Amino acid sequence: MLSATVEVVGKTVESRQPDAKDAMTIAQPTTANDEPPTESGPVEFRPVLGRIPILALSPQVDNGLWPAKAFSGEIVPFRATTFREGHDVIGVTLLLVDPIGGQTEHRMTPAEPGTDRWQALVQLETEGLWQFQVQSYADEYATWLHNATVKIPAGQDVELMFTIGAGLLERAKADKRNTTAERRRLGEAAKTLANRELPTDARFAAATDVRIVGVLTARPVIDLPTLSPTRSIRVERTRAGVGSWYEFFPRSEGAKKNANGSWTSGTFRTAAKRLPEIAAMGFDVVYLPPIHPIGRAFRKGPNNSLNAGTNDPGSPWAIGAAEGGHDAIHPDLGTEKDFAYFLGKAKQAGLETAIDLALQASPDHPWVTEHPEWFTTLPDGSIAYAENPPKKYQDIYPVNFDNDPAGIRAEVLRIVRYWIGQGIRIFRVDNPHTKPLEFWEWLLHEVNAEYPDVVFLAEAFTRPAILHTLAKIGFQQSYTYFTWRNTKTELEEFLDGLAHDTADFLRPNLFVNTPDILTEYLQFGGPAAFKIRAAVAATAAPTWGVYSGFELFENVARTGAEEYIDNEKYEYRPRDYARAQSQGHSLTPYLTRLNQIRSEHAALRQLRNLQIHTSEDDSILVYSKYLSGEFTRSGKADAIIVVANVDPHSVRETVVHLDVTQFGVPLGRSYEVKELITGAKWTWSAANYVRLDAFTEPVHILHVKAVE
Repeated sequence: MLSATVEVVGKTVESRQPDAKDAMTIAQPTTANDEPPTESGPVEFRPVLGRIPILALSPQVDNGLWPAKAFSGEIVPFRATTFREGHDVIGVTLLLVDPIGGQTEHRMTPAEPGTDRWQALVQLETEGLWQFQVQSYADEYATWLHNATVKIPAGQDVELMFTIGAGLLERAKADKRNTTAERRRLGEAAKTLANRELPTDARFAAATDVRIVGVLTARPVIDLPTLSPTRSIRVERTRAGVGSWYEFFPRSEGAKKNANGSWTSGTFRTAAKRLPEIAAMGFDVVYLPPIHPIGRAFRKGPNNSLNAGTNDPGSPWAIGAAEGGHDAIHPDLGTEKDFAYFLGKAKQAGLETAIDLALQASPDHPWVTEHPEWFTTLPDGSIAYAENPPKKYQDIYPVNFDNDPAGIRAEVLRIVRYWIGQGIRIFRVDNPHTKPLEFWEWLLHEVNAEYPDVVFLAEAFTRPAILHTLAKIGFQQSYTYFTWRNTKTELEEFLDGLAHDTADFLRPNLFVNTPDILTEYLQFGGPAAFKIRAAVAATAAPTWGVYSGFELFENVARTGAEEYIDNEKYEYRPRDYARAQSQGHSLTPYLTRLNQIRSEHAALRQLRNLQIHTSEDDSILVYSKYLSGEFTRSGKADAIIVVANVDPHSVRETVVHLDVTQFGVPLGRSYEVKELITGAKWTWSAANYVRLDAFTEPVHILHVKAVE
């Protein structure tokens, strides 16, 4: 916890809040009350505010109920609203304690003038639990300087102002944080101010010398220091917040249809042959749907039909058969040795492997006979199968987490530990919103306490409150409503919300499609729609993903549904990627370029830096991402502007209006931009004409050269 020690001109005084650490000096802080009143006896009035009010701390989640989130390398805006009565100047400092106890101070600056909102941008690198407080204080020198600048030139209270200023410089001289040379200079300036024989201008110049101002800005003379409550932020590994995902079914890679109509399934070894191509497209994570044995009872046939044929493989999400359950591998895919071979080839290609954690069972799962109490038994004696009306999943039994909570928890933790032991560090969790959230809060805490590098992605297409709470309690990533946000207005609101409203706890993974989701936008938008969705997903968030077949423009849906026709969930679907590319009918080069742009531009690997700009066309979406040179390895600023025609059926011409200060360009200055897809270059200003042809290049991804 934070603990505060403050010096009062050589005398050490402890803060009244023993768990608040403060590296500031000069005076004793007051602390805002962060504790509820007791329930017994008369309720004693306890002020909430400290001497200088500090409100609306950020980042925080539900007033500190859970830690806020960041990933290693993320630039986090720490903010607070703080002010004092009257006109005296205050200063604000962020006090940070890293996971190993190291303390740093960061001067906060006004975020939005006139709002009393202050902020400091800090790049967090060390993984683990950080703690922070905000300290506000009366900045005595800044207040004096403001008053003296007005009064002394006007001949008002001149000697009084010099006397006050000399006293402040003497106090600063006593501050042991200043160097010997700085303390000597402060003392000399104090004597100059007190010397009435010197001209007024010379005396005032001594107090406003840039060296004096610099010392007193870095280590101010303070009074009335006030500490905020302590808040925490958990920093997780970079992959928890940054990555490009590619989903594919290993059974389809290398699958062959035999002359008699039967199929030979693809295996982990045939699927491993696809990995270098996935890596060459720039993806970081390869995600596999469930790899476990598939039940035979009520097995689904093509397109979710109720009658499966002899050769139909069934849905991988109908987990469990005589061969085993969640800790077993489907025999058609191979053995543990084959899976280890796949993982090794993925690692060799620079890919992490994610697998599915789907807590449900087929009627053939060993759990059904060994633990029938783990399911819901209906009045007729049957076990309830899964439903999401109008969809029915007769081949899947949901787990009833209330029947034997302790037993189910122990089993799931065992399963997760088992796959971690096999080398898995990323789990995509199927439908977590259909299980008790207190279970997930427990499981994620247990797993991450033992394995802090494990990442859980929530497939939570559900109501906002549940989606958000799953993120708050520990899920490192979440699917979002991105697939259903397609117009300019929808995307502006959605992307701005991700970057600013929920970024303290929710990390979006912007999948453009899934085996279950083929939106009308992709069904009827043609190749342009695929380009637009990929470009926006890849540039708007640090994590995005595609399900295989997207690069082949697969867009035919089952009648009346958002699902693909001949859905791969229920049948083998081998694809000839090389042939499609040789015929020019592949998005592979475009996806490769998007991931290359992401790897080259650090601004695109941040979430909170997205800023929406405007255009005069209701289909032209404009946003920028900016990273100052302070946070880049090269020391050069990085700025990207994205201009997207989100109407895949048209050519659009319009003017875009940019707040150039959001990406490091001074007002009134022109700057050069380079189009990163085509290589074209233009000179831009705050207002710029654009023409975006959906049938050729519907999206500009522009690098701002002026801020390098």
